[in-house]
Amino acid sequence: MDLSAYVHGTSADRQAFVAALGSAFREVGFVAVVNHGIPKSLVDGFYAASKAFFALPEEVKRKYEIPGLAGQRGYTSFGKEHAKRSKAPDLKEFFQIGQEVPEGHPLRAEYPPNVEVAEVPEFHRLGRELYQAFESAGAKLLEAIAIYLNLPANYFEPYITYGNSILRAIHYPPITQEPASAIRAEQHEDINLITLLVGASAGGLQLLNSQNEWVPIMPEDDEIVINVGDMLQRLTNNCLKSTTHRVVNPPREEWHLPRLSIPFFLHPISAMRLDCLPSCVTPDNPLHYAPITAGEYLDERLREIGLKK
Repeated sequence: MDLSAYVHGTSADRQAFVAALGSAFREVGFVAVVNHGIPKSLVDGFYAASKAFFALPEEVKRKYEIPGLAGQRGYTSFGKEHAKRSKAPDLKEFFQIGQEVPEGHPLRAEYPPNVEVAEVPEFHRLGRELYQAFESAGAKLLEAIAIYLNLPANYFEPYITYGNSILRAIHYPPITQEPASAIRAEQHEDINLITLLVGASAGGLQLLNSQNEWVPIMPEDDEIVINVGDMLQRLTNNCLKSTTHRVVNPPREEWHLPRLSIPFFLHPISAMRLDCLPSCVTPDNPLHYAPITAGEYLDERLREIGLKK
């Protein structure tokens, strides 16, 4: 799908984009988008900086693991996170960059400062630039989703402005011994509203389709893949389905290859209510979820996946 058709197209182009996006999220759970406005040079630059960070010695990386932040900023070492339904830790380490708000803003106290890496000075700068590019593309996609749901086009705007979104650089190191039961990332659904993913350095990502089949996904150079997260599923009372996905281990002859991927988890502000939209509750689709805020829901999920004690 071509996001520029929605941003710069005619009224008919916009309507066609909205209809196609909505039905893809209802029926397939994800969509690949081109002409999204995220510069390839920026993606490549952040990939290179991430690679440089993960290549640092273990004791250096651990300087950037901040206790008490539940992995929401800085480094999280190998084997800390597991999927909601799994006890085996995923075979990955990661680094997270979060929202920054101006001095004096009411949300300033809610967001811990980002962690800057002295050994790779460009890592934070490029990460913040990429974060903002993802925010901009994500806002346009959520506008189209709002129109699809018969909401005002700007419905999500006040909730995602200075929202609690996360840019995560994930490194899956080479596999050096037979994994007990773990795979690089066990099947799971994302917590947030939508996830935007630029291509990974190696294959392995699989999405579960509506026929219950695992489908390999490898974004092309110019594509981002977008999937629905649990917050949007809750808000729409399961009208838009959160996409189950996993990262499987490569064939044994490729165990020596690491994998790097860069997802952007688009979150609203903590105060956003995720109570199901009345228009999505019908006799055929009765209410599935109790009222909750985005902040309460995030807290609950971070405990379930082992990042928060």
